[in-house]
Amino acid sequence: MPNLEHSAYPAATLLHLESLVPCRESQVSMLLSIFGERQQFSFPSIFIYGHTSSGKTYVMQTLLNTLQLPHVFVNCVEHFTSRLLLEEILIQLQNRSSETTEAAHVPCDTFNDFVRLFKQAIVSQDLQDETFYIVLDRAEQLREMEANVLPAFLRLQELTDRNVTVVLLSEIVWELFRPNTGCFEPFTLYFPDYSIGHLQKILCQNHPPEYSADFYAAYINILLGVFYMVCRDLKELQHLAALNFSKYCEPVVRGEANERDTRKLWKNIEPHLKKAMQTVYLREISSSQWERLQHDEGEAGQLKGLSAHAHVELPYYSKFLLIAAYLASYNPVRTDKRFFLKHHGKIKKTNFMKKHEKTSNHLLGPKPFPLDRLLAILYSIVDNRVAPTANIFSQITSLVTLQLLSMVGNNDQLDGPRYKCTVSLDFIRAIARTVNFDIIKYLYDFL
Repeated sequence: MPNLEHSAYPAATLLHLESLVPCRESQVSMLLSIFGERQQFSFPSIFIYGHTSSGKTYVMQTLLNTLQLPHVFVNCVEHFTSRLLLEEILIQLQNRSSETTEAAHVPCDTFNDFVRLFKQAIVSQDLQDETFYIVLDRAEQLREMEANVLPAFLRLQELTDRNVTVVLLSEIVWELFRPNTGCFEPFTLYFPDYSIGHLQKILCQNHPPEYSADFYAAYINILLGVFYMVCRDLKELQHLAALNFSKYCEPVVRGEANERDTRKLWKNIEPHLKKAMQTVYLREISSSQWERLQHDEGEAGQLKGLSAHAHVELPYYSKFLLIAAYLASYNPVRTDKRFFLKHHGKIKKTNFMKKHEKTSNHLLGPKPFPLDRLLAILYSIVDNRVAPTANIFSQITSLVTLQLLSMVGNNDQLDGPRYKCTVSLDFIRAIARTVNFDIIKYLYDFL
């Protein structure tokens, strides 16, 4: 039995609409009830909110296009001033009937001009007898415009005396929109996040025709089991599903397993999904580059730590400063003589190991160190003599700004500043490789 029913639209059209918006039937049914029939006056303004990738934009576009309702769709990020926004609405409205010739540009400086021109355009497009919809996507940008823009849009039906409904799509709640002076309250509709069952159903609709639906459903189940706790963005999950499916199919293509041999299929895909988890949302490499790395096992093995931090570009001496800061944070002070003094003699590790130092320093976390110690280690690990110029000190400040170092305690002028290194071991190893420095040889935990 179909979930969508409305006397104004054919049952076949509603059935097609229902197939296009899976797991959003209740929201579409509510919108249909609010819209009513074409000639009926609808609610003056509707506010739809929900998190990213909850289907707000897609559902509105699909609903209006499938039912062939007259509308304009404007992104408030692209049209970031009130003039650009108002002119874009008028241009789209005037271009509805003339697809080949573009309408002449009409300047619209104020909302009064917009109301006058909008009324003229509605008459010229012969839209007086049906509801016209203005959909403003990313509507939170309206808060950055003039104070009269948002209240005027909410009361546009009253100002123009036309059958028009303004739909605002946003990721934040209405309470953050409401002006202090008050305004007309729109009808609010919430789009909840997709549940794991909803995501499974939506993702399974994209299964390749050459494989069975059950086989693809098992793959999506594995994918969601790995990524659902860290990523619930439908677009990102669709990208990950398309990117890794070829690797999941490899044992079947080579004849090493059948479609029901889930154990072999899981063991084959598991390491690749773990690597893909490190790049969720980042898109540091293109899909084609990722596929090449998947096929080239040797290069893929070097793909450790595909994160934005692993590829940060720093000046030459900033890299050594960061390495010196890491060594100062994770090596006990008494080991500096062992690592950085040329003629220190033989010093056994047990001679200066205290009870609390038997625990790995990497498990205890970074320790604060003074600026003098940082510079002393820097002079030891850099081949050339580095003068303590303003350039070096400004690079330390830059590392703090980038949150690679953090300043701890008060900036006491007697004791001097103290810092902590906040980067991970994988990150500092990646930085050290770029300057051909073997940092492991200088870490006390790895002796």
